[in-house]
Order: sequence, then structure tokens, then C-alpha cells
Amino acid sequence: MLAHMSEAGLEQKYIKEAFDTNWVVPLGPNVNGFEKDLEAFVGENKRVVALSAGTAAVHLALLNCGVKPGDEVIVQSFTFCASSHPITYLGATPVFVDSEKDSWNMDPELMEEAIKDRIAKTGKKPAAIVPVALYGMPYQIDRIMEIANRYDIPVVEDAAEGFGSRWNGQVLGTFGKYGVLSFNGNKMITTSGGGALVTANEDEWREIMMYATQYRESYPYYQHEKIGYNYRMSNICAGIGRGQMTVVNDHISHHKHVQALYEELLKDVKGITVHGNPDSRYDSNFWLCTITIDENVKIKGQENAYKAIVTGAVGGRCWCDTCCNKCAYRL
Repeated sequence: MLAHMSEAGLEQKYIKEAFDTNWVVPLGPNVNGFEKDLEAFVGENKRVVALSAGTAAVHLALLNCGVKPGDEVIVQSFTFCASSHPITYLGATPVFVDSEKDSWNMDPELMEEAIKDRIAKTGKKPAAIVPVALYGMPYQIDRIMEIANRYDIPVVEDAAEGFGSRWNGQVLGTFGKYGVLSFNGNKMITTSGGGALVTANEDEWREIMMYATQYRESYPYYQHEKIGYNYRMSNICAGIGRGQMTVVNDHISHHKHVQALYEELLKDVKGITVHGNPDSRYDSNFWLCTITIDENVKIKGQENAYKAIVTGAVGGRCWCDTCCNKCAYRL
């Protein structure tokens, strides 16, 4: 999916300001302004830290939850790898929990079974829980939070695909201890590459800021008392984000419009089911419109689908054994 810029070209305006003022570095007025825009959008008196990626936000959230080597973290099994990779960054082990059929997201009942199982087998509870708003669809966050609070386990909401989605009218990413947002090139809004971490606690917000800026102490020289990370968003990327925030509601409305078109066009097609909001509590941004196809439905020519050899892959090397010098992934 290609990103859609504002018709007014405000993204270029903010980028030009960054160049004109020589703020071509991480941090700066655009970063501050973008964070304030995000705080106004998510509401609930939350604080936001703009970061280099949504994956960085998951990483810092788990770090600040106290996840350490040898711990276990419950995570949704039906998700992109970025939800689980940061768990292994910290030396912990992901415990994958399957989805319930209505939302395709983490099943709260299976989640509780997993908590009980890990306590029984390891003698300690999981260190965190990571539900995911797959394709933009909300998870059953009220039930997830009720169970998590009963066992005193922090929740990190991976709302990377669910920016602007709501549960009972409240924006995703504002229920748990932390919320994760993504502004990758294919998301609801983009900063080219980037993400954000949402939190309600002022002290935790400051700690996240420290970790994201290599944990440099406030001295007139370089002093680092903890291991930090270079995770802050650049002022250039944040300029794109500020422009995008002026059209975020338009983008969400457009995705909902596309979903409605699919529902109308496919409503009478046998064997095809468009995945929609299960009930009135769910308000998906429909970042990605999805369907299920009955197993008895056949497509003409599908028997040939896997006969072609893939010779290149975005983000990877060729799958052929010999270099043909015809692709960007030459051995």
C-alpha cells in the first residue's frame, strides 16, 4: 500500500521548515509538535514518545515492564513478527496464544489458560501480555485487562495496525500500561518510518525518553548509567507526521468506505465472507480489508499458483541457487 499525502502538501511545509532551521536531526520542533498532535488524538490524558519504529516501541515497553532474560511474555500467535521479536531482544521467551474466531485476535480465555499453565509449570507468571490489533480490528481489551489485572501482569497493546481503531469508543493503545503505534509507509498515517509509545504515567514517560535517547544523563558531558538505545524519531520524519495528522480522520473514513464497498460487492457471493466488526463494541479502522473463503471454493488456475519460481523477495536474498544477474538480490 502506498502512502497518501495531504492535498495541501503540509508534509512538505514542515519538512522545509526543518531544513530552513537546520533541524535535520533526531528531536526538534516537529517531533515535539507531532507528539502533541498524537496526544490530542488518543486522548485519555496520555503522554506519547515518538520513536524510530513501532518495533522500538514494543521493545521499550517490554523493557520498562521489567522483562528480562529467562522471563516469558504472552503474545498473540496471529501477528507480524515485530510483536514477538522484541521479546527475544530481551532474552525472554514468547508464549503464543491463539485467536478467537470473531476478531481474529487474542482469545482472552486461552490467554488465562496460558497464564495458569505457565505458573503451574515454571512457578512464576508471565512478565507481560501483548495483544495485537490485527489488520486494525480491536481485541477484547476489557476482558484482557480484567484478567491481566487479576494476575497483576502489565499489558502492552500492539496497536501498530490499529491506529484510530476504538473499543467502546476509546482509542486503542490507551487501555494497557503501554500502547504501541506505527507510522510505517503502509500504515493509516506515515512518517516514512516511525512509531510511538503511549503511556499515562509521567515518570514512566520520562524513563522511556531516557532509554530512547541512549540513556544520557543530564550533565554537560556524556554520562550513561544504563544501557540506552538510539530510538528517537527524526525531525524530518516527524514533519511528515505533522502533515499526516491533519488528514488522519479522512484516511480512517476512506478505509471504512472501502470496507463498506467490499461488504456490498461481496454480500451475495457464495463462499466469501468479509471480516467486519463483530458487534457494536468494535470500531475497526479497517487498515486492511480481509475476507475468508470457504475451503470448497475453487479459483480457476489455482493449481498453477505455486509452479512459478520466485527469484527475488523484498527484504531478503534470492531463493535461487545461482546468480542470474537479473535482480537486486544477487548472491
